[in-house]
Amino acid sequence: MSMPKGYKKECGYATVTGIGMGYREIADTMTVEGKPMNHATARNYFLRGMNKLAKQVSSHTERDTKEIALDPRFQQAVAELLKG
Repeated sequence: MSMPKGYKKECGYATVTGIGMGYREIADTMTVEGKPMNHATARNYFLRGMNKLAKQVSSHTERDTKEIALDPRFQQAVAELLKG
């Protein structure tokens, strides 16, 4: 289902460019290593992991777990924590 015309996401959309590998690059790497994967599957696995982390945060806020996991600011914060 496509977004309605004129729809604008409040905080933008997450992108991994500049931080690490993109979903297609992850999928290509997994395929080369013998675990066939496409970019949509890589994104789904990534978001499942973000949901598990966001579940801990959502217990302290009124925001929904999925909303937190999809927020690019949350994903950026997790990436910075993992780098440091």
